[in-house]
Amino acid sequence: MKIFMKILGLAILIAVGVGFYYRIILENELTGNRIIGVAVLTASFVFMPIFLVIRWRGKNLKDYTLSPENMKKMNERGID
Repeated sequence: MKIFMKILGLAILIAVGVGFYYRIILENELTGNRIIGVAVLTASFVFMPIFLVIRWRGKNLKDYTLSPENMKKMNERGID
C-alpha cells in the first residue's frame, strides 16, 4: 500500500506539472486548468482519505484527546 501511495502522489505531482506546462509553455490555458483541477480533486478525494486511513490504522483516538484521565496523567508527570 505504501508503494501505491508513493506512485499516486508522484502521479499527482506530475499531473500538476504537466498542467502548468500546458498553461505556460503551450499557452493552452483551458487544457492546463483541467489537468490541474483533476489532479487537485484526485489529491483531495482519493489520496488524502487513503493516506489518513493508513496513518490512523491501529491507533486509538482516545490516546490523543484531552480527557479527564489524560489530564490527570499529565498532571502526575509534571507536564503543564
